[in-house]
Amino acid sequence: MHCFKTVDIIVFSLMNNRILLIAHAPLAHALAQCAAHVFPDSGEHVLAFDVEASADPALTLQEAQALVAKGGSGPLLVLSDVFGATPHNVAQELTRQRTDTRLVTGVNLPMLLRALCYRKEELDSLAARAVAGGSQGIMQVTQTTPQNQNTRVHDHDHCHHQQ
Repeated sequence: MHCFKTVDIIVFSLMNNRILLIAHAPLAHALAQCAAHVFPDSGEHVLAFDVEASADPALTLQEAQALVAKGGSGPLLVLSDVFGATPHNVAQELTRQRTDTRLVTGVNLPMLLRALCYRKEELDSLAARAVAGGSQGIMQVTQTTPQNQNTRVHDHDHCHHQQ
């Protein structure tokens, strides 16, 4: 049994791009929840489909198709986690069946957030922005000071507080 969640799609703009997250369980829903934390109104534009480890690819494809159909119509950006893995292969088959889809693999939170920010753009442009957001969100950090954590002036111990 696969776990997936749908939200009714309400269309407010000329570009009605939706985003389908398809990934190993529980990553798709976790990313969708993170996106909803940053953009509370994103739920109506994001479909999440978690693929269990023992999932049958043919059945998974059918369930993904049902989720997409239930989620409404319009262009669809599909974000999968690992190239060549079952979620990606299902996503690739799903995008072969439709002309209004683009598939990007290697999904991460910066990629999803960038896609949500620009979801009203043309689908090819949206896919390019998602790739850029995902790759720009990956960096090696060598600084040991917590970012965006200023010392509080009224603090007597003058320690950085990280919450």
